[in-house]
Amino acid sequence: MLAAERTKLTSVRANTWLVLGTVVAAAGTAYGLGMFVRPDDGRSGSWVVTSGFVLAQLGFLVLGALVGTAEHTTGTARTTFTAVPRRLPVLGAQALVAATTALVTAVLALGASYVATAVAPLADAPALDLSVPGASRALLGFALASVAVTLLGLGLGALLRRPAAALVTGVVLAIVSDQLLAANPSRFTDTVRSLLPSAGARLTQDDAALAALDAATRGPQLGVWGGGVVVGAWVLVVLAAAAYRLRRHDVR
Repeated sequence: MLAAERTKLTSVRANTWLVLGTVVAAAGTAYGLGMFVRPDDGRSGSWVVTSGFVLAQLGFLVLGALVGTAEHTTGTARTTFTAVPRRLPVLGAQALVAATTALVTAVLALGASYVATAVAPLADAPALDLSVPGASRALLGFALASVAVTLLGLGLGALLRRPAAALVTGVVLAIVSDQLLAANPSRFTDTVRSLLPSAGARLTQDDAALAALDAATRGPQLGVWGGGVVVGAWVLVVLAAAAYRLRRHDVR
């Protein structure tokens, strides 16, 4: 099943372009945001490098949704699940392949972002310094958050079985709702924000940035790994719902 899912993913040229586009989007966003960083902003070099996650997460979401809906949009679902009657191994193989692809893409995106922000002049933006508290964790968090968003898209795709429905739902949950609630800060809206998948973006922040986020919120202060727990819970719930539908319902 792993070999089959890997072949399905790599044989579609659009998926390669999606990965490359995600890498370029991450590097371009990091460079663009880094141009506005000043020494007195309190931003670190790791923040500049990982800031590309703002736009790159859309690419990871699309990647997961495409993998999750591929069987149903191409009409191969009946053939696949006739060959694998237990069905869940297919979902597990899709999750492993999608997560591996997301991890490789995230590493490439970090490398491209570092090169883009280190080689080209960025005014007064600080350089990446791994001795800054939480900088190394932020780089690791970028990769983890990317994998989580991809698996969220995969779960939504496998659950809803239509790319448009999965993408709209994922964008609303991970991006739009967070921005709307951020525009109307209160104890209630900040609490809701802390429970959305967008909380996973906290993984990409160093210690100073996390402290600033916790100081500004009126909701729960999630600390270092709280955002990871929230997005991880979303991934598990959505994948569990997708697994239930896949096992108990028709695959048309």
